[in-house]
Amino acid sequence: MCRLYAMSANEPTRVECSLVHAQNALMQQSRKDQQGLHNGHGWGVADYRDGIPLIEKQTWAAFHGEHFRKTAARVYAHTVIAHVRRATVGGTSIENTHPFHYGKWIFAHNGTIPHFLKIRDHMISEIDPLLRNDIKGTTDSEHVFYFLLSLRLRFPDHNLRELVAIGLNRLRQFCEQVDPMAPVGLNIVLTNGDCLVGSRLGRTLWQLRRERVYTCEICGRSHVHHDAGTDYRAVEIASEPISEDNWQELPDGVVYSVDEDHYLLVESLAKYGASVLDDSVLRG
Repeated sequence: MCRLYAMSANEPTRVECSLVHAQNALMQQSRKDQQGLHNGHGWGVADYRDGIPLIEKQTWAAFHGEHFRKTAARVYAHTVIAHVRRATVGGTSIENTHPFHYGKWIFAHNGTIPHFLKIRDHMISEIDPLLRNDIKGTTDSEHVFYFLLSLRLRFPDHNLRELVAIGLNRLRQFCEQVDPMAPVGLNIVLTNGDCLVGSRLGRTLWQLRRERVYTCEICGRSHVHHDAGTDYRAVEIASEPISEDNWQELPDGVVYSVDEDHYLLVESLAKYGASVLDDSVLRG
């Protein structure tokens, strides 16, 4: 099943409370989420330091030991992605642990592609040959990452949110060809540190918007060293509400992005079919 968390803010922000101390922090979800499931097959936390991805990953549960706590405590960044894994496709290994990264891109996935080995044959033919050798693990998630990156390489000037929507709809087509009745889970988040996009499809997903500096009710402090000349803005995304703040559920079947003013833009996946781009070009 997995659980994920993402944050994008216009000022460096601490996320320790969301990851460790909140009522339903990601660490708590690794022990047991709201569906009663254990997400203890590894964890990862990624942020950027001077524009370079910094990623910590382990194959044990986030609630085991102090490593996850210490990692969460040091993060102070504009962009953060964190993930706790419940393995469905691919064994427990560092190579299969989220978030994945390539260059400046970081990616995490909550969900499952049914009949993945059959779907993989369709995907591989559309993953750029330059990227295929970079796939290190055996998860459906990592293949989705490189599938979407291949679209970005092919259409670098196209709107990223639209490309992600087109790519995910193409994956849905592959799944329908193999088994039209099998449910598809494609909650993803993708960022290069400057832009952040994601989706909700087949799994729960919530968002929290912050439009001013706030005092955290959990730790009693601000999570931001605020520049008084700036209007603080941030968006948090999570598989489940993290805290007692005003979390709002995103509708199923959407793609979203955080714009330059750190507002969340949400559109229906149904708006974007493969036909938006030439289908023969998509197939290479």
